[in-house]
Amino acid sequence: MTLAIGIDIGGTKIAGAVVDELGEIVAADRVPTPTDPVALEDAVVAMITSLQAAHEVEAVGVAAAGFIDAAQSTVYYAPNIDWRNEPFREKLEARVGTSVVVDNDANAAGWAEFRFGAGRLVSDMVMLTIGTGVGGAIVAGDRLFRGGFGAGAELGHMRVVPGGYACGCGQHGCLEQYGSGRALMRMANAIADAGGIGQRLAKARAEHGELDGRIVGGLIEEEDPGAIAALRELGHWLGEASASLAAVLDPQRFVFGGGVAAAGELLLAPIREAFLEHLPARGYHPEPDFVIAELVNDAGVVGAADLARVWVADHRPARAE
Repeated sequence: MTLAIGIDIGGTKIAGAVVDELGEIVAADRVPTPTDPVALEDAVVAMITSLQAAHEVEAVGVAAAGFIDAAQSTVYYAPNIDWRNEPFREKLEARVGTSVVVDNDANAAGWAEFRFGAGRLVSDMVMLTIGTGVGGAIVAGDRLFRGGFGAGAELGHMRVVPGGYACGCGQHGCLEQYGSGRALMRMANAIADAGGIGQRLAKARAEHGELDGRIVGGLIEEEDPGAIAALRELGHWLGEASASLAAVLDPQRFVFGGGVAAAGELLLAPIREAFLEHLPARGYHPEPDFVIAELVNDAGVVGAADLARVWVADHRPARAE
């Protein structure tokens, strides 16, 4: 059974794993993410070298947040790393002596769910990762969609409210400002300010100085009315956006990952409601499934490794007859 290495570069940590053809992790490692790009490259090379020393692998896949070109080679732009038109694949291959592919982190997570997780029984799937921001991945006809330049499926930057909240991308009204973990905190604070059902949110904020994901998540688990109201508002925006995506992509399944997805059915219920409310030709349009991602924190490394394996298979020279 062939093995591949998956590397997932996050804002605070770099995770790495040796992954087999079934998506099972054979060995794993993680280190803090250096802030300096040169030190980050060194850390990735050191991790790959360490994993290679104990396992024979055919390729390495690297997942990172940002715009990656269609050749899975150059990072056009990374929001959390000082990379601009960075030839990361070329640099890594020169140092590790193995085929390397680079892909967007949400693409890698979505591909992992499609191949080995919540999307494995369908051919067309949309995944939304609900964390600090909103990431996206699209699989259409069993293939990962990247777009003509490689920077497609940035679903968090669909405009849902013209002239709405300012987004870090430079525009206003993006889904990321209404369907992310940051948006959930804004909604929870607004409910706390209003009193009434927001009393426990207001009390928690007074005790801790501010609301954070852990506090609001705990109140959601306890089904506090104020925290649930904030989650339902978030779910409404995600459901409305999903209806627009369904009109264009017609997926069989929507998969939701990221930290906020830990709320499970409490999140999915308002998403389904808003989806049906805004679905074009409701009653005549087949309705997709809405599910929570299964691979959680392993999705990035598993997906990156499998995308590397797919790349090698697609580029392997044909045998002479």
